[in-house]
Amino acid sequence: MSLLLAARKETRMNLQGGCFCGAVRYTVRGEIFNSTLCHCTDCRRVSGAPALAWFSARRADFRFTHGEPQRFASSEHVLRSFCPQCGTTLTFEDARWPEELDIASASLDDPEQAPPGDHTFVRSRLSWMKLDDGLPAYPTTRSAGK
Repeated sequence: MSLLLAARKETRMNLQGGCFCGAVRYTVRGEIFNSTLCHCTDCRRVSGAPALAWFSARRADFRFTHGEPQRFASSEHVLRSFCPQCGTTLTFEDARWPEELDIASASLDDPEQAPPGDHTFVRSRLSWMKLDDGLPAYPTTRSAGK
């Protein structure tokens, strides 16, 4: 287990989610952590939104229950998944943290269960995307600090 995984604030959950059209469904049973609103260029581009909300879970606590997503490598270490029918962004996997999986918060049946705890990659934030929620904001990753 990575040191980052062990140090994160964790909350026990039993969550369900999936894509817009229902072709791909998943469940998360266990601890979730690192709930964030990511402002990086890649997340904005894959979602078509000014930022993308994610939360993390252990890969062992996540499984697809219906259908199978399509995957693509968006960078050297990163594999993203999405619904092959409707295009909904679903997951983000980084080979440098093989025990973790990031899940798109808005793909949950109840996204209120995983609200953002901070903002990451705010150095890439669009100028018209104002931050006024009082959450911590990091120029890049939270491990890199403020």
